[in-house]
Amino acid sequence: MPTLSARFGDLARRHPWAVFCGRRAVRLTVLLLLVVTASFAMIRLVPGDPVRAALGVDAPPYLVAAKRRELGLDRELTAQYWWYLRRLAHGDLGVSLVTGEPVAELIRSRLPATLRLAVLAFACVLTVALPGGMLAGVLTRGGRRPRTELTLTATTSVVAGVPDFVLAAGLTAGLAVGLRAFPVAGDLGPQSYVLPVLALALAPTAVLLRIVRVETLRVLAMDHVRAARAKRLPTATLYLRHVAPNALTASLTIAGSLLPALIAGTVLVEKVFAWPGIGSAMAQSVVAQDYAVVEASVLVLGSAVLVANFLVDLALALLDPRSVIRET
Repeated sequence: MPTLSARFGDLARRHPWAVFCGRRAVRLTVLLLLVVTASFAMIRLVPGDPVRAALGVDAPPYLVAAKRRELGLDRELTAQYWWYLRRLAHGDLGVSLVTGEPVAELIRSRLPATLRLAVLAFACVLTVALPGGMLAGVLTRGGRRPRTELTLTATTSVVAGVPDFVLAAGLTAGLAVGLRAFPVAGDLGPQSYVLPVLALALAPTAVLLRIVRVETLRVLAMDHVRAARAKRLPTATLYLRHVAPNALTASLTIAGSLLPALIAGTVLVEKVFAWPGIGSAMAQSVVAQDYAVVEASVLVLGSAVLVANFLVDLALALLDPRSVIRET
């Protein structure tokens, strides 16, 4: 009788995509549970009493006790956790301790603004870094144009090393306050997206551009590309058919990991530009000690990062189906 491992191996050989997706789904579920647990524990471990902070230091003890009972904070920690999970299963993220507004409504109204920033920044990264990196590789292949290579390397190193919030502050001072070319803060129309998207996209673009350039140089040195060049193929055919697919496969793996990072990076950038997203709401709630909003924001942003990673894994598997077979 075949063992369990033998049966699983046979299933993996017959249905590699099903096994691949199943593994990714199980990993996503486990990581989401860890994020839920971390968001629950983080707030409970923070020193201080969120109810006392919300009601004020002069609030009478009976009012504080009533509010704690209402929020379930007077229960045992394990009971609070299971109550927290039951509320999440019904889409209940709690109530803001400061405004009394349901946190789910706050998240629902602010999440689209955060996702728009992250997706636009990701699109800018791909639009600039992929063709730019390939062009840089073509121009500097074989040690050509050393000054161009030196300038590109120095510029991308500096840009990649600057934190998002420093870029955001610099862009605000130079382009918004100094030149008055763009709005300083808030979502006031299409122009309002320029500075926050730039602040999010500049560093990842510099990193990815360097990676694409290196991959392009590696592919250009391969024998099959040299053979294609010796056949005097048209330039478009040479680069689009023989160079691009090989150079971009590895680069897209790195690019896929940038989207979750961009989602997480919106927190500080939104604060600088007073952007009406989850990041700015989270920053304001930390100052106001509105722990229900902080807890929900951490949960939503963490879940968004994990789901983005899951989708990126599936997209990369579609681009390179051999990786599915190798893994299974």
